Amino acid sequence: MKKIIRNKIKSIILLNKKEGETPLEALENFRSKNKLYKNLPMTYAGRLDPMASGLMIILTGEECKNKEKYLSLDKEYEFQVLFGFTTDTYDILGKVISSSKEDLEKKILEQNIRKALKDFLGRRLQKYPIYSSKTVNGQPLFSYARSGENVEIPEREVEIKSLKLIKIQNIKKEKLLSDIEKRINKVKGDFRQKEIIKIWKKSLQGKTVQSSTLHIVSFKIKCSSGTYVRSISNEMGEKLDIPALAYSIKRTKIGKFKLV
Repeated sequence: MKKIIRNKIKSIILLNKKEGETPLEALENFRSKNKLYKNLPMTYAGRLDPMASGLMIILTGEECKNKEKYLSLDKEYEFQVLFGFTTDTYDILGKVISSSKEDLEKKILEQNIRKALKDFLGRRLQKYPIYSSKTVNGQPLFSYARSGENVEIPEREVEIKSLKLIKIQNIKKEKLLSDIEKRINKVKGDFRQKEIIKIWKKSLQGKTVQSSTLHIVSFKIKCSSGTYVRSISNEMGEKLDIPALAYSIKRTKIGKFKLV
């Protein structure tokens, strides 16, 4: 999705990043298909994880100097939480580190989620995920995670302005594994894909999880800049004492800018 009218270069481009792409890959894919931007300075105002999709703001030329203005804008997302597993990345592109040993009754899960939603609203401190690009002493946090080196994880104040439960779906373990494998294979570069898929296969094909059916819960959220939806998903599981992770994330709005 690009805003080019009559062959004119635009200073702001609204890009719909695909799942599996890194932000840089999304930007360079756009540049390669639009030769007007071949030699023009370009940057993205706000990251999206490889497994996340949706709206990215691309700035060009002189507008790149105003990047901070766009970074501070509020965000809106549609996201899904898979209950039954946690990973070290808080999404499916991570090693499974815990799983639920009990069946989750859909009705009770929904009741407990609705009770917990109000506790997420408002301002609070949120720690950065250990698998993130936030730098500490000149190194991104994910480099500490991969090396096993201890590091004090920083936190920042965020604000959740609204958080709504949309629906709960059931998914069979076989379908879940097929979806996870297909989606992880979209990702290029070194994100431990082979090792992670192997762990997911072991978790879903073995007897680790007793239930043959798991639950995926869809939400909509409005939040301040800097909020990690992956972390919200993980925190929701901690609140309910059920392993949970971000199954999918789609950014739909940044400030006044939105996907169409």
